[in-house]
Amino acid sequence: MEKYLTTKQLEDFRTNVLPKYKMEKNPLMQVLQEAQSLFGCVPYELQQTISETLNESTAKINGVVTFYSMFSVKPMGKNILGVCTGTACYVKGSSRLVDRVSEYLNTPYGKTTDDGLFTLSDTRCVGACSMAPVIMVNEKIYGNVSSDEVSKIIEEYIKK
Repeated sequence: MEKYLTTKQLEDFRTNVLPKYKMEKNPLMQVLQEAQSLFGCVPYELQQTISETLNESTAKINGVVTFYSMFSVKPMGKNILGVCTGTACYVKGSSRLVDRVSEYLNTPYGKTTDDGLFTLSDTRCVGACSMAPVIMVNEKIYGNVSSDEVSKIIEEYIKK
């Protein structure tokens, strides 16, 4: 199994983060959110550390991590990019945008680019149906996107 965190990172998390939640009744979600925020993922070795400290089974922790889309077991890219594939966006041609994004970044959906700049995320309805089709990068929504605009949107984040 691939390791994503060092022994020092795990020990720092155990000694500096986990004690903050000692008095909480059910701290698992808060701990996982902080872990995701700090490391960009909650890999198995971190789940084991959390399990030992919170006295929860790794199976339960892994079930939570893999159930909620806000958590990832592998490091995510600096930017999370998704094309909405909800009904309104699909009808307006989002499948062409999905293909264009994947082609432009030379990365399949669900994967991270080799440079770690983008993770292509499967995205369902983002609640911006009136602007269909939409692309979402991190928390920013781009509406009425055409295939020709994909490169412009991506380049905006490459330059940052």
